[in-house]
Amino acid sequence: MNKIFEGNQIIHQYLRHNKKFPHVLCPGCGHGIALGSLVRSIHGLGLNKDDVCVVAGIGCSGRLAVYVDFNTVHTTHGRALTFATGIKMSNPKLNVIVIMGDGDALSIGGNHLIHAARRNIGLTALVLNNNIYGMTGGQSSPATPAGSFSMTTPFGQLEKSFDISELVKVAGANFVARGTSFHAQQLDKLITSAITHPGFSMVEVFSPCHTQFGRKNKYKGPVDMYHGLKKGAVPMERWNEMSEKQREGKFSTGVIVDNVEPGLEERYYDLKARLAGGGK
Repeated sequence: MNKIFEGNQIIHQYLRHNKKFPHVLCPGCGHGIALGSLVRSIHGLGLNKDDVCVVAGIGCSGRLAVYVDFNTVHTTHGRALTFATGIKMSNPKLNVIVIMGDGDALSIGGNHLIHAARRNIGLTALVLNNNIYGMTGGQSSPATPAGSFSMTTPFGQLEKSFDISELVKVAGANFVARGTSFHAQQLDKLITSAITHPGFSMVEVFSPCHTQFGRKNKYKGPVDMYHGLKKGAVPMERWNEMSEKQREGKFSTGVIVDNVEPGLEERYYDLKARLAGGGK
């Protein structure tokens, strides 16, 4: 089948075309590419749309739940993981996918992210990291790099930024990966692996925001930001062999953690079955 024709078929199958199209994303935003990767991953796995639930919070990333034709919940800021936890615990057969931005996931939602990973509950989290609060005016987020500029740090960010993937890794997630909206084919594979993995899975996606971050940090345009992603990305296999000096100005991509411990919902229903049978 012609790839363009196949792509159009997928778009019409999985998107709600009566919901706020054209979309609100700015030209050059990486979020649309991440949405495409998510849709292709679900399509490639052959999942029934009724067996998928997409939960999102507030912000540019939160709009993605509005566009897809699955069971969807558009929640309050920072609380997407709490809603998703309730959904997964009540119906563990659902494929529950949580879409968050870096501000949504790490600031008001930071504790929820840590504890979802600690519990190792069977959710798939996509954290679209654009290093900024994109929708609400361009304030610095916990992922804004030190020294960079934003509406709330006009003289440069003085604080260190979170390494999202490392944070979720040490908190206990089963599967942790990092990709970019430039490397779309790799991102498809990472999201596919995350959805099919037991326990808590998180894919961090570097997704450029030229409107709020790029313009304030001397990027000429969105293309310049994508060139930066291409230049800075290093596959995990090579990253592990590099010295600290060689890693300066670069970042790793690929699978960071790959464990197969049972998720919280599996442990809970196993316990429930044992108690119902008189076991301990």
